[in-house]
Amino acid sequence: MSFAPKTAPYSGKINAVTLGTGDKAIVIGGQNVLPFYTFDAPIENAPKIGVEVSDVAADWTHESLKAFYAGCTTMADYAKKAETIEGADFICLNFVGADPNGKNRSVAECVADAKAVAEAVSLPIVVVGCKNLEKDGELLAAIAEALSGKNVLIMSAKNENYKTVGASVALANGQKLGAETADDINLAKQLNIMLKGLNVNPASVVMDIGTAAVGYGYEYAASTFDRIRLAALAQGDADLQMPILATVCNDTWGVKESTASVEDEPVWGCREERAISMEVATAAADLTGGADAVVLRHPESVATIKKFITELI
Repeated sequence: MSFAPKTAPYSGKINAVTLGTGDKAIVIGGQNVLPFYTFDAPIENAPKIGVEVSDVAADWTHESLKAFYAGCTTMADYAKKAETIEGADFICLNFVGADPNGKNRSVAECVADAKAVAEAVSLPIVVVGCKNLEKDGELLAAIAEALSGKNVLIMSAKNENYKTVGASVALANGQKLGAETADDINLAKQLNIMLKGLNVNPASVVMDIGTAAVGYGYEYAASTFDRIRLAALAQGDADLQMPILATVCNDTWGVKESTASVEDEPVWGCREERAISMEVATAAADLTGGADAVVLRHPESVATIKKFITELI
């Protein structure tokens, strides 16, 4: 008698959210099993990989990144180069330079960059602000309007500004909306409920529930991923069934393992190899925890994580 394994798909299901338009559009989410549990049910939409395109990329100091993007001067240049990376599913525009406490780039400059990128690439676009609530409120609304019809994902609405960002991004301009909280299932659920109360369609929401570089309190991130995904699938909690995007690059490239020189830490080995390893390890952990998409910076990280996903699906 042949062995027939018992499958265990859940009645709860993660929302399927489409980003982009045309042939290069992608779908994130949609599964009704735990991450990579293909023995329980097919996973129609494999996790997706985004490549970071930062407006301060010219300040990056890692040699292989500088070499890969040699000759790029504008965000559109960087985006076109990033689009050539095998395994890239979308482009993530990171407007770090808009921070009033940093370069304080104007909203007009950032909007012009976003429009130039949208014209230059065919991959779907995700937009990340500068984390300054006041500046992001203005910036994200302007980019959402400027990229009307592109079906982009705008990150992020937070507890403090969800009304203005939610209204301008999702309601006024019909874009997909990111909901950002920090490693807490209750905060994530509360924000999703508040967005729903604002009449934002839950099927247009993607969660950024927070992450951390491995070794830097990652257990908090891991427990949040696990609890949210189990609540969505096993308990059928519709307020937690939004797909999850993790901006891994933001947390991994600034830690000491990624920045300390060989002269400062000679026993640690090559700085770039360390940085890539931090990015890969964190992305793999997030994906196995339940992330439906990750944003990475280095082409080698993209290649490694793409292989990781392909071999597990």
